[in-house]
Amino acid sequence: MIPIRDNQPSNCFPVVTYLLMGINSSVFVLQLQIGLDHEAFFYVYGLVPAKYTVHEVSRHFSTANQFFSFFSYMFLHGGFFHFIGNMWFLYIFGDNVEEYFGSLRFIGFYLICGIISGFFHFFLNPVSVVPTIGASGAIAGVMGAYFLLYPKSRILTVIPIIIIPWFVEIPAFLFLGVWFLIQFFNAAGSSAGSGIAWWAHIGGFVAGLLLVKVNKTLPQTGTREKISQFTAKKRTPKLQMIVTSNTPDSPDLFGDIEITSIEAITGVNKMVTIPWGFYKPLYKVRIPPGVKHGTRLRLSGMGRVFPGGIKGDMYLTVNIKNVF
Repeated sequence: MIPIRDNQPSNCFPVVTYLLMGINSSVFVLQLQIGLDHEAFFYVYGLVPAKYTVHEVSRHFSTANQFFSFFSYMFLHGGFFHFIGNMWFLYIFGDNVEEYFGSLRFIGFYLICGIISGFFHFFLNPVSVVPTIGASGAIAGVMGAYFLLYPKSRILTVIPIIIIPWFVEIPAFLFLGVWFLIQFFNAAGSSAGSGIAWWAHIGGFVAGLLLVKVNKTLPQTGTREKISQFTAKKRTPKLQMIVTSNTPDSPDLFGDIEITSIEAITGVNKMVTIPWGFYKPLYKVRIPPGVKHGTRLRLSGMGRVFPGGIKGDMYLTVNIKNVF
């Protein structure tokens, strides 16, 4: 299963997500220059459990290196597809989780997930001499958090059927639940010398679940709100789906349309689709400059049609995001 995109909107520019992707990309370029088959490099900066448990191995590494390896291993990759796959999953799921935690806490969340996933692998393979590398464990933590925070969002997924791609929207809880089960069964059936650290994936996913719970108990410092003033997206999507409500005895429809503070000041044109009945018509909506939060826009004749040719109106309530 390959995720293409999710439908969970994000109101902030994912600064840290893109920063992490940039760091991973820079390190991967360095690896390409050194050579992806440079085993000594992986032993120095990868996570090798034997570094800590086997004297014949550990004596070749300093305490500083042993400590640093729990961080450095999560920025290394073993090949192009390993790198692209990890960055794609981070791109798909990272923005929403970053918005939930806030940029600063998301940095800590990501690193802690990576460290916990490394310890998971270490404790279950304590004498392994195979270097473990990759951002998979940390990104599994992001996926675990997404699973808990946005279970009802939908993931557009491509499933290859022989050579024919099959596109389907899958609920996030199902997509990520199946992913987790695949990791678990692979981990249960793998040997200590396996080239893929399946238990690290599981450890990262579980860490993501737990850290969401922990975050809810931590006091808010106000830093997230201050940073969001600079990371808030300037524009909402050009095309929006409006979920409408109505009363049985009225042809009028009611819904909400979202814009940003900048769009409220300058005015903006949006395209909206209203899925009711068997139709999903597109409408162009002009939002005038200076509109206020809670303003109700009347779209004449865009409601339902009752018997006798009675046509209702549509009323859209303006919801301004990032009001400060």
